Amino acid sequence: MKYAENILETIGNTPLIKMNVLTKELPCLVLAKYETFNPGNSVKDRMALQMIADAEADGRLKPGGTIIEGTSGNTGMGLALAGIIKGYKCIFVLADKQSKEKMDILRAVGAEVVVCPTSVEPEDPRSYYSVSKRLAEETPNSWYVNQYDNPSNCKAHFLSTGPEIWEQTDGKITHFVVGVGTGGTISGVGSYLKMKNPNVKIWGVDTYGSVFKKYHETGEFDEKEIYPYVTEGIGEDILPLNVNFGVIDGFTKVTDKDGAVYTQRLAKEEGMFLGNSAGSAIKGVLQLKEHFKPEDVVVVLFHDHGSRYVGKMFNDDWMREMGYID
Repeated sequence: MKYAENILETIGNTPLIKMNVLTKELPCLVLAKYETFNPGNSVKDRMALQMIADAEADGRLKPGGTIIEGTSGNTGMGLALAGIIKGYKCIFVLADKQSKEKMDILRAVGAEVVVCPTSVEPEDPRSYYSVSKRLAEETPNSWYVNQYDNPSNCKAHFLSTGPEIWEQTDGKITHFVVGVGTGGTISGVGSYLKMKNPNVKIWGVDTYGSVFKKYHETGEFDEKEIYPYVTEGIGEDILPLNVNFGVIDGFTKVTDKDGAVYTQRLAKEEGMFLGNSAGSAIKGVLQLKEHFKPEDVVVVLFHDHGSRYVGKMFNDDWMREMGYID
């Protein structure tokens, strides 16, 4: 008999799937690393489990403890699943721009959800960064995860996602493209792939209102670049320690509208029911067309599942209100 001992043993070993319709104008092979096959339906299951394992090992997370984290939803789901199996309580802090589905899903798996305003500075006591830290200080026997600066985030992708992509492409990968938020995925995968072949190009997908692209190109943290944006899960108004700019070859920025429209197109034209950042990621690949040659193998990573965006990107009334479709 073949079976997993618990749900956590099903994390990883996600498939690589050829893109056929949206990429037909590109000269190269484009393969999607399809992370929604993880049990929490996102890539974040990998780093959630790694961060918990490392915190247990060095005593930061103790038996019966409470896990506290600021999350856009997916890291929370991964932490919640691990918390259920390992016996931890979870408190998650979300910004109010995140979809209702994400909040409802976290509550469905037993987590407490605290919602904070999006349009405040990171240092503001109402921001989800500040509230997370405060709750960790006030809650006995708690552990503040801090996925942005926690090195176990990158480590998870260096140990699992990167090697899987290398093996699945038989070492033929030439470009890796992924949306950047905490930086763990691009930095962990990028470090592994460049270790195996320094010629592999690592491209980040950023959003307008985020600081990554300009900082990478100029070294300047420009606060004038920062403004509220709709796209979920990628971009930041801070510089997380997990973003290793040294392994990233470049960034391309995708608009909120294009991210939303291509999220719908992935579902309707490729049969890929995915989250908002996947729309941004595939549009980012298309914007990088001039960098690809016929012999190239491009891997784009899709973070999460469309079920978390049914009230937004998959709701035509919402799309019309936002001016994204006629």
